[in-house]
Amino acid sequence: MSVSLAAESGFLSRERTVAAASFNRWLVPPAALAIHLCIGMAYGFSVFWLPLSRAVGITQPVACPADMGFLAGLVASNCDWKISQLGWMYTLFFVLLGCSAAVWGGWLERAGPRKAGLVSTLCWCGGLLISALGVYLHQLWMLWLGSGVIGGIGLGLGYISPVSTLIKWFPDRRGMATGMAIMGFGGGAMIGAPLADWLMRQFASPTSVGVWQTFVAMAAIYAVFMTAGALGYRVPREGWKPAGWTPPATTKSAMVSSRNVDLDVATRTPQFWLIWAALCLNVSAGIGVIGMASPMLQEMFGGRLIGLDLPFGQLGAAQKAQIAAIAAGFTGLLSLCNIGGRFLWATSSDKLGRKLTYAIFFLLGMVLYAAVPTLAGLGTTLFFVLAMGIIISMYGGGFATVPAYLADMFGTKMVGAIHGRLLTAWATAGILGPVLVNYLREYQLAAGLPNAQAYNQTMYILAGLLVLGLICNLLVRPVAARHYMEEETAPVAARPEAQGSLAATPTAERTTSPALVVLAWAAVGLPLAAGVLITLQKAAILLH
Repeated sequence: MSVSLAAESGFLSRERTVAAASFNRWLVPPAALAIHLCIGMAYGFSVFWLPLSRAVGITQPVACPADMGFLAGLVASNCDWKISQLGWMYTLFFVLLGCSAAVWGGWLERAGPRKAGLVSTLCWCGGLLISALGVYLHQLWMLWLGSGVIGGIGLGLGYISPVSTLIKWFPDRRGMATGMAIMGFGGGAMIGAPLADWLMRQFASPTSVGVWQTFVAMAAIYAVFMTAGALGYRVPREGWKPAGWTPPATTKSAMVSSRNVDLDVATRTPQFWLIWAALCLNVSAGIGVIGMASPMLQEMFGGRLIGLDLPFGQLGAAQKAQIAAIAAGFTGLLSLCNIGGRFLWATSSDKLGRKLTYAIFFLLGMVLYAAVPTLAGLGTTLFFVLAMGIIISMYGGGFATVPAYLADMFGTKMVGAIHGRLLTAWATAGILGPVLVNYLREYQLAAGLPNAQAYNQTMYILAGLLVLGLICNLLVRPVAARHYMEEETAPVAARPEAQGSLAATPTAERTTSPALVVLAWAAVGLPLAAGVLITLQKAAILLH
């Protein structure tokens, strides 16, 4: 018995993360942000594609033999990789994120956020180091394995590690709490991409493009921040609630449950699969637009972006370079909308309710997607950019709102694991959305439509996806009483698990310093503010 208790009370155990009564819950969101801002660099990995495509040639790519097979390309060290080969890492990121979150979500609930956060750190930073070795040895399979597979597993564990914890710490503001953390995932590229670009320029030499050194440096930086975030996680004691907050005796809405549903039971309910479909359809539409945002703006507006009444196909190389710079600012602005939407929509859902918030995503989204071709035809970018910004804000808002939606439906006890399984919807959408948009565009062009009209049918079809999403969301009803777990009737202090948790708490009654809260927020807030400033500077070109 004593051996078992000692094992359970180890430094990485969930019991050792139970907070003292005086712990300040506002230390938990910056811990979550520290991890999400690091793993969010997955969105910015495209900054490495061009340098890696000339890692052998340095100044110009060295083409591989035309007859080289797939397996030979994975181990070829004397010719450069194609960007299409490197792009598979991006696919691996989000497929493995969804799969690992689904597979290990239940383990996370048992192990606690500290252990999951540290495993995420090892996978994400270790994956970067393996990728660095792969670049040094010029072995593509090592990049796919390192950052793609191992790093993708780290993404999944890091993404869901704070969700259940934050919801338990903020029962009064579930949407806001998850919005703060998941906002960080959307903002990671704003910090990481400029940092990676700067590091590559510092490490570049006549014999190296500076990528493997950048991977090593970023692995070290991220390891510090992610470890600090993981060690900063705390879970509330059994029965804890915010000071001055009283849970309503009867819930204001039948859509918000005060009882819990087991993981395996939850995934067999129609509510789970309806929310899964709603998230998948919302993300499929949004991720398809994000992936094509830059060429969409350039092809729809063409020379009008620089004051010329010429279609895209009639522009010269210098003119296309000018509008490409404008499109880069546009994508930066969309990233800000993605981040802002994650926090603002999730916070608003605390007042509006999750079902109504998702209904707004679909209803407003349908109108805006269908209006994009008309707005593009008006000849001004203002309304087009505004519409796209709102669309992308709702894409981000869908991610940030869904954990609170699940907590409302299935309770907070297993919400992290349930959220993990729901993220398979993201993995599905990550394939469906880009494939749908890309192939529809190619079909329109092959049919002879001009570039400016190649996206019209696509926008209408994406609006149709949102109609299906709205139907799924409207069909969500409260979970049937038979699915709930049996209530625990023993007093909290009398429960064995509560006694073990309290005994193992290492921070007994230590008062949290206000200076520590300020320092924790500054550690994540200052880099995020710098990323926003850099992005705004790039987006300002749209106004000229």
